[in-house]
Amino acid sequence: MDLSIPDGVTRFLATAGWTGVTVDPLPGDASFRRYFRVRSGAGATAMLMHAPPPQEDPEPFLRAAHWLDANGLRAPAILAEDAASGFVLLEDFGDVRVREYLDQWPDDEEDVYRAAVDTLLRLHALPPGPFTAYSLAEYQRETRLFIDWFCPAQGLYVDGRGWAAAWEEVLSPLLSRQRPGVTVLRDYHAENLMLLGGLDRQGLLDFQDALVGHPAYDLVSLLQDARRDVSPDLEIAMFDHYCTHAAEALGNAFDPADFLADYAGLGAQRNAKIVGIFVRLWKRDGKPRYLGLIPRVWALLERDLTHPALAPVAEWFDRNIPAELRDPAGVLGGSFAG
Repeated sequence: MDLSIPDGVTRFLATAGWTGVTVDPLPGDASFRRYFRVRSGAGATAMLMHAPPPQEDPEPFLRAAHWLDANGLRAPAILAEDAASGFVLLEDFGDVRVREYLDQWPDDEEDVYRAAVDTLLRLHALPPGPFTAYSLAEYQRETRLFIDWFCPAQGLYVDGRGWAAAWEEVLSPLLSRQRPGVTVLRDYHAENLMLLGGLDRQGLLDFQDALVGHPAYDLVSLLQDARRDVSPDLEIAMFDHYCTHAAEALGNAFDPADFLADYAGLGAQRNAKIVGIFVRLWKRDGKPRYLGLIPRVWALLERDLTHPALAPVAEWFDRNIPAELRDPAGVLGGSFAG
């Protein structure tokens, strides 16, 4: 872990009224962003985010945080900001992430996930926020990460045009049902949810990539978690809980069968993207630890591909990905090329 303190921290904190403080680095994520806990002599704490330009831009985070807060959703309050320098001082949500809490208290899993689904229902009942629409071009850009990174790392030469055509066939009907859209946080899962004193009091993190998209996207992000096993029984129960209340949030046009097809389509799209990202983190950024998560993601991808709505993409996999690489237990069994 990088323990260095970025230049300009003391000046920024002093401008925000935080002097005579300690600044402790926290474990990082898969981006260039870094986080620090700031402690005053009086015992007050805050979180410092450093999103250094040009690799990062804190403006999207700030825009989303202000919008979520204005609409009654629990994003950390912005205490001070200097977007040009990449510094944001945030409310400290503490240390109780859903992921670690459930590792210790697994019997609370259903209650915690139900509360997380209820947060999505509240979010989806709102008019979409001031964010860019999730377009076919963006979906396609993300799916291409799979053939740009995973396939070369396995020494595979694949049909790129067929990949794009298969996804267009899958995503086009989904896009027609996406409108008018809801705010999609895009990384909604157990490691980005904090418990704030109660199972149903959950704080939101990592929403800077918010778009206006399909209501199934964040649900599948939560229930097909790349970093934590969610049992099929819990996934079904929480999917049904969402569907039970979706008509109230989204309107009477809600169709459970179409929603299930779109859930599978976005699950496959997201999981293919994540496989590509995890390989890119290894090959480009020197972070091989994410490779160990690929078998879980691959198993979810294969399950999504069994839905009839995914037939074009499933057929592409049959033609282009060898059977031995499609076994989730063996997807990392061979050495990566290059």
